[in-house]
Amino acid sequence: MAPKLPTSWAQLPPTFLLPDAFLPIITKRGVKYGWTTAPARGKPARFNQKTAGLPVLEQSPAAALARKDFTLPLRTGALGIKKGMTALYDPDTGVRTPCTVVQFDRVQVVSHKTREKNGYFAVQIGSGWKQPQNVGRPLLGHFAGHGVSPKKFVTEFRVKNASGLLKAGVTIGPEWFLEGQFVDARSVCKGKGWAGGMKRWGFKGQPASHGNSKNHRTMGSSGASQGGGSRVLPGKKMPGRMGGNQVTIQNVKVLKVDAEKGLLVLNGCIAGPNGCVVKIQDAIKKPWPAIPAAMEKVKEALAATV
Repeated sequence: MAPKLPTSWAQLPPTFLLPDAFLPIITKRGVKYGWTTAPARGKPARFNQKTAGLPVLEQSPAAALARKDFTLPLRTGALGIKKGMTALYDPDTGVRTPCTVVQFDRVQVVSHKTREKNGYFAVQIGSGWKQPQNVGRPLLGHFAGHGVSPKKFVTEFRVKNASGLLKAGVTIGPEWFLEGQFVDARSVCKGKGWAGGMKRWGFKGQPASHGNSKNHRTMGSSGASQGGGSRVLPGKKMPGRMGGNQVTIQNVKVLKVDAEKGLLVLNGCIAGPNGCVVKIQDAIKKPWPAIPAAMEKVKEALAATV
């Protein structure tokens, strides 16, 4: 019969006298200690493994900006006021095109943000006018410091790099955009208040007869019982607040530009009631517009090198 092994490590002899079977393979096990049993690319969800064969992500502000390069426009946008909808007719074919009229009201560059100071590049745009006595002292000092009158609406547009920054006080009109180019229009849609399931989500409702008693517009069941966990699943369509959210209409074509009257005519409809603020910027999913001033600078630079 084999002798009984000691039950306590304190009774064991020194480690150099122990067989290999008693020695621990490694003190600590884990991916962060360089230990893994996964083959190369065996766990694609854990992309920071040394054995995954993928590059390690750079955790820095510079890398974060580099990853967003393709989603940031080259120049700033503008603020407009939705005045209403109308239609344009083609004199040759007679085709009627519905369009939205946006008016520019004293749109100016208030300030800009830089990578060194704020971590990203952006241009702060103001529109409209406001009584100085209705503006707080901090914001009034901000406007006075940049030589701009108090604005009613202020927002910022992110740009790709420092070449898209404009000087404070520069006025932006409808001629900032070109006829035929595409833009993205952001505005807050009409708020409908608290709405039921039929109005908010288009539910058909309950039967109109055959035993239904005063439950014609209710939404019905909100989830399963025992088989579904006896709970309401996240994201369930139910009655609630409807509207009042920012809606982005992408790839809206500019039909007409009237710099004298400060009007910009866009194709189709834009979310929001008449009088709402519309943020207009170059379309991110379309080629960048060929700005005449930029093209002239490029031609001058090419001519200087020849």
